[in-house]
Amino acid sequence: MSNGHVDLHQFMEGVKRRNPHQDEFVQAVQEVAEDIFAFIADKAAYHEQQILRRIAEPDRVVSFRVCWEDDAGNIRVQRGWRVQNNNAIGPYKGGIRFHPAVNESVLKFLAFEQTFKNALTGLPMGGGKGGANFNPKGKSEREIMRFCQSFMTELYRHIGADVDVPAGDIGVGAREIGYMFGQYKRITGNFTGVLTGKGLEWGGSLIRTEATGYGAVYFLAEMLATKGESLAGKTAVISGSGNVATHAAEKIVQLGGKVVTLSDSGGFIHDPDGIGQEKIDWVKTHKTHRRGRIEDYVAAFPGATFHAGRTPWGVPCDVALPCATQNELLGEDAKTLVANGCRAVAEGANMPTDLDGVHVFKAARLLYAPGKASNAGGVAVSGLEMSQNSERRSWKEEELQQMLKDIMSGIHQACIRYGDQGGGYIDYVKGANIAGFKKVADAMLAFGVV
Repeated sequence: MSNGHVDLHQFMEGVKRRNPHQDEFVQAVQEVAEDIFAFIADKAAYHEQQILRRIAEPDRVVSFRVCWEDDAGNIRVQRGWRVQNNNAIGPYKGGIRFHPAVNESVLKFLAFEQTFKNALTGLPMGGGKGGANFNPKGKSEREIMRFCQSFMTELYRHIGADVDVPAGDIGVGAREIGYMFGQYKRITGNFTGVLTGKGLEWGGSLIRTEATGYGAVYFLAEMLATKGESLAGKTAVISGSGNVATHAAEKIVQLGGKVVTLSDSGGFIHDPDGIGQEKIDWVKTHKTHRRGRIEDYVAAFPGATFHAGRTPWGVPCDVALPCATQNELLGEDAKTLVANGCRAVAEGANMPTDLDGVHVFKAARLLYAPGKASNAGGVAVSGLEMSQNSERRSWKEEELQQMLKDIMSGIHQACIRYGDQGGGYIDYVKGANIAGFKKVADAMLAFGVV
């Protein structure tokens, strides 16, 4: 964006040229830019200050080597990253992901998305993301501990309670956060809220584990309420079987809905009898503590079927919640959901729907919430954990539940403010993108060219 206006195509060509072979990052920028360009068409300051171009260029990308020793005495070498995308409205904030598919493009896309998501929460948090191409599956406790300690030995110099506050993500739960926090404290001698998702005994927050899944369902309920509907009696299809998926399922059941699917990388299970609280508890124990596979569900609950290598989007439903990973719901899947009468989709994962799918949902005028809006509950409670750490106090569960509900309701209102298309249709993607962009962009304008 020079002082003259470039169009969307020219802008995206520049993004592709500057970020070769980074398809996930380019996709994330495109999805936002499609809505932002129309919004800023008559707003010269955003063009002159190259605001979108600056948000789409991370403040810094730190890449480092992580050496560790496995139980057999072999020296292993992984690669770690921290992407600090934008801190216009607060310290960088975003998770750490340990997964063999992690690369710079994935982390840049996640940090870019996080910038808008964090802005939507109304809390003072910038956007960042980090991780390593380390696979915790099949590793012993001691191997995971050694890897986490080595990872933090490099990362610690780039983070801080007022600089960058990482959290967990795929492959990084309370155990990994504990090992990393212990190493940070050991190296620096400081006990500060430098990580969120901590144990309750040492600075963590109540409901952090449930927050992303619960928040996605609260947002879904807000969308349905605009049509005078509720989740009671609705059939829900959910992908994933980790923290977000199981807690989304739990909240849907609490609100009177019926969950019929869960999945993992091996395939999905379909339980037409419904996955109630007892079954959800079984999945939590099996996946988290036993590190088992979702296909084992059918042995425990014989009424269910397992569908290897497939996603659950062909199962007829009223509402769908993709809670697994990026680009798991493709254009054809979106068409199937619409054809089967799905009324609403709320994303629990980050960018789980590809661009074709997004366009299908928009064309069908579906109630469709992008992850930056509907899954912001997790980072919202992380932000509340930061506040509690700063105050050296803990809030009660009822207070936090109400704050989470209020934050999700506030995000919903922001989406309506900028996404109401008239005729009873709200474009939640457009609303979320513009509301998040405007908050970050106005702060950047205030700071000048920095």
